[in-house]
Amino acid sequence: MVLTTVPKTEADISSDEELVRRALLRDEAAVRALTTRYNRRLFRVARGILRNDAEAEDVVQETYVRAFTGLDMFRGAAAFGTWITRIAMNEALGRLRKQKPTVDWESYGENRTQAQIIHFPVSAASIDPEKTMAQGEIRVILEKAIDQLPDSFRIVFVARVVEGMTLEETADLFSLKPETVKTRLHRARALLRESLETQLGPALTDTFPFGGRRCEAMTEKIVALICR
Repeated sequence: MVLTTVPKTEADISSDEELVRRALLRDEAAVRALTTRYNRRLFRVARGILRNDAEAEDVVQETYVRAFTGLDMFRGAAAFGTWITRIAMNEALGRLRKQKPTVDWESYGENRTQAQIIHFPVSAASIDPEKTMAQGEIRVILEKAIDQLPDSFRIVFVARVVEGMTLEETADLFSLKPETVKTRLHRARALLRESLETQLGPALTDTFPFGGRRCEAMTEKIVALICR
Protein backbone atom coordinates (compact mmCIF):
# COMPACT_ATOMS: atom_id res chain seq x y z
CA MET A 1 0.00 0.00 0.00
CA VAL A 2 1.43 3.37 -1.01
CA LEU A 3 0.70 6.28 1.28
CA THR A 4 0.44 9.68 -0.31
CA THR A 5 0.81 12.97 1.48
CA VAL A 6 -0.87 16.24 0.62
CA PRO A 7 1.73 18.86 -0.30
CA LYS A 8 1.90 21.67 2.19
CA THR A 9 0.96 25.12 0.96
CA GLU A 10 2.31 28.50 1.97
CA ALA A 11 -0.73 28.89 4.22
CA ASP A 12 0.55 25.84 6.10
CA ILE A 13 4.24 26.64 6.44
CA SER A 14 4.84 30.42 6.21
CA SER A 15 4.60 32.63 9.28
CA ASP A 16 2.16 35.52 9.45
CA GLU A 17 5.09 37.92 9.67
CA GLU A 18 6.63 36.65 6.45
CA LEU A 19 3.30 36.66 4.63
CA VAL A 20 2.48 40.19 5.80
CA ARG A 21 5.86 41.44 4.62
CA ARG A 22 5.23 39.99 1.19
CA ALA A 23 1.60 41.10 1.11
CA LEU A 24 2.80 44.67 1.56
CA LEU A 25 4.45 44.23 -1.83
CA ARG A 26 1.16 42.90 -3.23
CA ASP A 27 2.56 39.39 -3.50
CA GLU A 28 -0.43 37.39 -4.75
CA ALA A 29 0.69 34.12 -3.15
CA ALA A 30 1.02 35.81 0.24
CA VAL A 31 -2.41 37.45 0.02
CA ARG A 32 -3.87 34.12 -1.01
CA ALA A 33 -2.19 32.33 1.91
CA LEU A 34 -3.36 34.86 4.49
CA THR A 35 -6.96 34.79 3.29
CA THR A 36 -6.96 31.01 3.25
CA ARG A 37 -5.58 30.97 6.79
CA TYR A 38 -8.11 33.42 8.25
CA ASN A 39 -11.28 32.98 6.16
CA ARG A 40 -12.94 30.63 8.62
CA ARG A 41 -12.04 32.55 11.76
CA LEU A 42 -13.25 35.88 10.40
CA PHE A 43 -16.47 34.35 9.09
CA ARG A 44 -17.22 32.63 12.38
CA VAL A 45 -16.58 35.74 14.47
CA ALA A 46 -18.71 37.92 12.17
CA ARG A 47 -21.38 35.23 11.99
CA GLY A 48 -21.40 34.95 15.78
CA ILE A 49 -22.25 38.65 16.02
CA LEU A 50 -24.66 39.05 13.12
CA ARG A 51 -26.29 35.60 12.95
CA ASN A 52 -26.58 35.89 9.19
CA ASP A 53 -24.41 34.11 6.59
CA ALA A 54 -24.62 36.74 3.84
CA GLU A 55 -23.88 39.62 6.21
CA ALA A 56 -20.93 37.70 7.67
CA GLU A 57 -19.45 37.06 4.22
CA ASP A 58 -19.78 40.77 3.41
CA VAL A 59 -17.94 41.55 6.64
CA VAL A 60 -15.13 39.15 5.72
CA GLN A 61 -14.68 40.77 2.33
CA GLU A 62 -14.75 44.29 3.77
CA THR A 63 -12.29 43.24 6.46
CA TYR A 64 -9.76 42.02 3.91
CA VAL A 65 -10.12 45.14 1.80
CA ARG A 66 -9.54 47.36 4.83
CA ALA A 67 -6.71 45.22 6.16
CA PHE A 68 -4.76 44.83 2.93
CA THR A 69 -5.19 48.43 1.77
CA GLY A 70 -4.09 49.61 5.22
CA LEU A 71 -1.46 46.96 5.83
CA ASP A 72 1.29 49.56 6.18
CA MET A 73 -0.48 50.66 9.39
CA PHE A 74 -0.01 47.23 10.97
CA ARG A 75 2.80 47.73 13.49
CA GLY A 76 2.89 44.27 14.99
CA ALA A 77 1.83 45.44 18.46
CA ALA A 78 -0.63 42.54 18.41
CA ALA A 79 -0.52 39.34 16.40
CA PHE A 80 -1.73 39.76 12.83
CA GLY A 81 -4.52 37.26 13.49
CA THR A 82 -5.78 39.32 16.42
CA TRP A 83 -5.45 42.56 14.48
CA ILE A 84 -7.45 41.40 11.47
CA THR A 85 -10.04 39.65 13.64
CA ARG A 86 -10.62 42.93 15.51
CA ILE A 87 -11.24 44.64 12.19
CA ALA A 88 -13.87 42.01 11.36
CA MET A 89 -15.42 42.27 14.82
CA ASN A 90 -15.63 46.07 14.63
CA GLU A 91 -17.12 45.91 11.13
CA ALA A 92 -19.72 43.39 12.30
CA LEU A 93 -20.54 45.42 15.41
CA GLY A 94 -20.88 48.54 13.28
CA ARG A 95 -23.44 46.80 11.11
CA LEU A 96 -25.23 45.53 14.19
CA ARG A 97 -25.44 49.03 15.65
CA LYS A 98 -26.98 50.29 12.41
CA GLN A 99 -29.64 47.63 12.80
CA LYS A 100 -30.02 48.38 16.53
CA PRO A 101 -28.79 51.96 17.13
CA THR A 102 -28.98 51.72 20.93
CA VAL A 103 -26.84 48.59 21.19
CA ASP A 104 -24.25 48.61 23.98
CA TRP A 105 -21.88 45.67 23.52
CA GLU A 106 -20.92 45.48 27.20
CA SER A 107 -24.49 45.03 28.37
CA TYR A 108 -26.09 43.83 25.14
CA GLY A 109 -27.46 40.34 25.23
CA GLU A 110 -27.72 39.87 28.99
CA ASN A 111 -31.29 38.70 28.43
CA ARG A 112 -31.89 35.59 26.37
CA THR A 113 -33.11 36.49 22.88
CA GLN A 114 -35.07 34.56 20.30
CA ALA A 115 -33.06 33.94 17.16
CA GLN A 116 -34.37 33.31 13.70
CA ILE A 117 -33.61 29.85 12.36
CA ILE A 118 -31.06 30.05 9.56
CA HIS A 119 -30.25 26.96 7.54
CA PHE A 120 -26.54 26.98 7.01
CA PRO A 121 -24.80 25.56 3.96
CA VAL A 122 -23.34 22.12 4.50
CA SER A 123 -19.61 21.63 4.01
CA ALA A 124 -18.06 19.12 1.63
CA ALA A 125 -20.57 16.38 0.88
CA SER A 126 -19.99 12.91 2.23
CA ILE A 127 -20.15 9.89 -0.04
CA ASP A 128 -22.77 8.53 2.35
CA PRO A 129 -26.05 10.45 1.74
CA GLU A 130 -27.60 9.31 5.03
CA LYS A 131 -24.53 10.36 6.98
CA THR A 132 -24.51 13.71 5.22
CA MET A 133 -28.17 14.27 6.07
CA ALA A 134 -27.63 13.30 9.71
CA GLN A 135 -24.63 15.60 10.02
CA GLY A 136 -26.60 18.42 8.44
CA GLU A 137 -29.45 17.97 10.89
CA ILE A 138 -27.06 17.89 13.83
CA ARG A 139 -25.37 21.05 12.60
CA VAL A 140 -28.69 22.88 12.30
CA ILE A 141 -29.60 21.88 15.86
CA LEU A 142 -26.26 23.06 17.16
CA GLU A 143 -26.29 26.32 15.26
CA LYS A 144 -29.83 27.09 16.36
CA ALA A 145 -28.87 26.45 20.00
CA ILE A 146 -25.80 28.67 19.69
CA ASP A 147 -27.80 31.39 17.93
CA GLN A 148 -30.15 31.54 20.91
CA LEU A 149 -27.38 32.38 23.35
CA PRO A 150 -27.22 36.00 24.59
CA ASP A 151 -24.93 37.97 22.30
CA SER A 152 -22.09 38.63 24.74
CA PHE A 153 -21.97 34.95 25.65
CA ARG A 154 -22.42 33.66 22.11
CA ILE A 155 -19.43 35.44 20.61
CA VAL A 156 -17.14 34.18 23.39
CA PHE A 157 -18.51 30.67 22.92
CA VAL A 158 -17.93 30.83 19.16
CA ALA A 159 -14.36 32.08 19.63
CA ARG A 160 -13.37 29.61 22.34
CA VAL A 161 -15.29 26.44 21.47
CA VAL A 162 -16.29 26.64 17.80
CA GLU A 163 -13.15 28.34 16.47
CA GLY A 164 -10.84 26.94 19.16
CA MET A 165 -9.08 30.17 20.11
CA THR A 166 -7.13 30.10 23.35
CA LEU A 167 -8.27 31.85 26.51
CA GLU A 168 -5.56 34.48 26.06
CA GLU A 169 -6.43 35.09 22.39
CA THR A 170 -10.11 35.48 23.21
CA ALA A 171 -9.46 37.84 26.11
CA ASP A 172 -7.13 39.93 23.96
CA LEU A 173 -9.53 39.99 21.03
CA PHE A 174 -12.51 41.24 23.05
CA SER A 175 -10.46 43.34 25.52
CA LEU A 176 -11.76 41.25 28.41
CA LYS A 177 -10.09 39.84 31.47
CA PRO A 178 -9.43 36.09 31.21
CA GLU A 179 -11.68 35.60 34.23
CA THR A 180 -14.52 37.35 32.37
CA VAL A 181 -14.02 35.10 29.36
CA LYS A 182 -14.19 32.07 31.64
CA THR A 183 -17.37 33.35 33.28
CA ARG A 184 -19.11 34.08 29.99
CA LEU A 185 -18.08 30.73 28.57
CA HIS A 186 -19.33 28.97 31.68
CA ARG A 187 -22.69 30.74 31.46
CA ALA A 188 -22.93 30.03 27.73
CA ARG A 189 -22.38 26.34 28.38
CA ALA A 190 -24.98 26.41 31.15
CA LEU A 191 -27.56 27.86 28.76
CA LEU A 192 -27.01 25.05 26.31
CA ARG A 193 -28.66 21.86 27.37
CA GLU A 194 -26.11 19.58 28.99
CA SER A 195 -27.34 16.63 26.99
CA LEU A 196 -26.93 18.57 23.74
CA GLU A 197 -23.34 19.45 24.53
CA THR A 198 -22.54 15.92 25.70
CA GLN A 199 -24.00 14.21 22.65
CA LEU A 200 -22.98 16.67 19.98
CA GLY A 201 -19.86 18.31 21.39
CA PRO A 202 -17.48 16.69 18.85
CA ALA A 203 -19.52 18.19 16.00
CA LEU A 204 -18.99 21.77 17.21
CA THR A 205 -15.79 22.17 15.21
CA ASP A 206 -17.80 21.68 12.00
CA THR A 207 -20.43 24.35 12.65
CA PHE A 208 -20.60 27.56 10.58
CA PRO A 209 -18.51 26.02 7.81
CA PHE A 210 -16.60 28.32 5.53
CA GLY A 211 -14.44 26.03 3.48
CA GLY A 212 -14.26 24.44 0.07
CA ARG A 213 -15.58 26.53 -2.78
CA ARG A 214 -16.79 29.34 -0.49
CA CYS A 215 -13.32 29.71 1.01
CA GLU A 216 -11.66 29.54 -2.42
CA ALA A 217 -14.13 32.05 -3.88
CA MET A 218 -13.42 34.55 -1.10
CA THR A 219 -9.67 34.15 -1.61
CA GLU A 220 -9.95 34.68 -5.37
CA LYS A 221 -12.15 37.74 -4.87
CA ILE A 222 -9.66 39.34 -2.48
CA VAL A 223 -6.67 38.49 -4.68
CA ALA A 224 -8.43 40.15 -7.63
CA LEU A 225 -9.21 43.26 -5.57
CA ILE A 226 -5.77 43.61 -3.99
CA CYS A 227 -3.22 42.21 -6.42
CA ARG A 228 -4.54 42.88 -9.90
